[in-house]
Amino acid sequence: MDSDEDMETFEVDSGNESSSDDIGFNIEDQNQNPKDRQNDIEEFVFNVLSTEEIVQHMIDCIKEVNIIVEIPATTTRILLNHFKWDKEKLMERYYDGDQEQLFAEARVINPLASRSSQQPSTSSSMSSKAKVSRRCPPNSEECEICFTLIPSNLMTGLECNHRFCTQCWCEYLTTKIMAEGMGQTIACAAHGCNILVDDATVMRLVRDPKVRLKYQHLITNSFVECNRLLRWCPSPDCNNAVKVQHVEAHPVTCKCGHRFCFACGENWHDPVRCSLLKRWIKKCDDDSETSNWIAANTKECPKCNVTIEKDGGCNHMVCKNQSCKTEFCWVCLGSWEPHGSSWYSCNRFNEEEAKEARGAQERSRAALQRYLFYCNRYMNHMQSLKFENKLYASVKEKMEEMQHHCMSWIEVQFLKKAVDILCQCRQTLMYTYVFAYYLRKNNQSTIFEDNQRDLEAATEKLSEYLERDITNENLANIKQQVQDKYRYCDLRRKKLLEHVHEGYEKESWEYMD
Repeated sequence: MDSDEDMETFEVDSGNESSSDDIGFNIEDQNQNPKDRQNDIEEFVFNVLSTEEIVQHMIDCIKEVNIIVEIPATTTRILLNHFKWDKEKLMERYYDGDQEQLFAEARVINPLASRSSQQPSTSSSMSSKAKVSRRCPPNSEECEICFTLIPSNLMTGLECNHRFCTQCWCEYLTTKIMAEGMGQTIACAAHGCNILVDDATVMRLVRDPKVRLKYQHLITNSFVECNRLLRWCPSPDCNNAVKVQHVEAHPVTCKCGHRFCFACGENWHDPVRCSLLKRWIKKCDDDSETSNWIAANTKECPKCNVTIEKDGGCNHMVCKNQSCKTEFCWVCLGSWEPHGSSWYSCNRFNEEEAKEARGAQERSRAALQRYLFYCNRYMNHMQSLKFENKLYASVKEKMEEMQHHCMSWIEVQFLKKAVDILCQCRQTLMYTYVFAYYLRKNNQSTIFEDNQRDLEAATEKLSEYLERDITNENLANIKQQVQDKYRYCDLRRKKLLEHVHEGYEKESWEYMD
């Protein structure tokens, strides 16, 4: 390398390509530390890092290793990236293994080797110089890419001693960055050479601001994506990342408000584990098990067959056909009347009926019917959750209206609390059907379905209160009912989750293949 600059000229921006602000990438000058954030409920410590803090964390990792190994910072970054930013693994391999092999695997020249070992042999070097002197004027070299005679001071290269003109280097790097989206793994321009181009060289040779910014995005993205202790917030247009001390399936909440599972990046999905959720998502995406009616937003009244569109989260439907007025359940299309009874089981799949199917075709149909049963309820709660989120707007208006009449700001907060708990219950119920789909029947699964049924019934009642029963006239009277119901819903949700977690600890859950 012609320059011993580390990364003092390297500026890194966020992964959002619409951003135009550069962030100084100076190892010596930046000392900002990320702020710790702790999820008190889950007792899982994590940090939410902004763009600047992501860059600073990368710098800190490089500096921490560099203090010990004492090699150029850009080389350290390549080594860390090779080990997916696991400092312990790098240190162990650096001191306990073959260093030459380590640098070769990481595709960098050993900076600790003597200068002579990095140069061609004397005879080879003299022969090369002789050829150059015969073909080129003094202080000139021929670029092997464009075959143009270039002044030596405009030629540059890496430690591998492959030198090309700065213009060809710039065009080569621009193509790799902009057209191929490469950042961490750009190799030397010489054919057959796999030595990686370091950050300082890229930033020295590339002058176009757009290309430099793109390179910065790629480096930052690679740092987060390669690091098992970091994960980008999956919320659209959010440039934050979450850092943890150890990887577990725990909920983390970004500063943007999005709550997700750190282990898999999906929305927080308690009580189902990541592995089962991954199988479920793959199954839902499989065209062989996708039916048009799963995504449909309409159903027919079970009595008069008139088409009904669901426009709220409540599953208690009333046919608007004046000659019908049938009350039924949106999920199972059965009469609504028994849904309030403790013995009624709208949430439980009837395994005995499924066993009556005979033959390969019947078994296949039964398996599809079982899948659609759970998928229908999973999708229904997902749809209801979207409607429940819209309740915040109407509840806010209702709260403001009540403050102009007879209630204070504090007195009307129970409405927002009710919607918060309603959304939590919907999300939990949505994932209970994923868990139930893979669950094998035993005594514990029966208890689980009883808990699921109780939570579902209470959630539907709370949803009905918020969507239908609260008016300006009866708000004061129904306040206690709403508070009692959302407290009960919250209690049942926690009891259901406690039972599932206890089953995980005791390994009492059995799963279907």
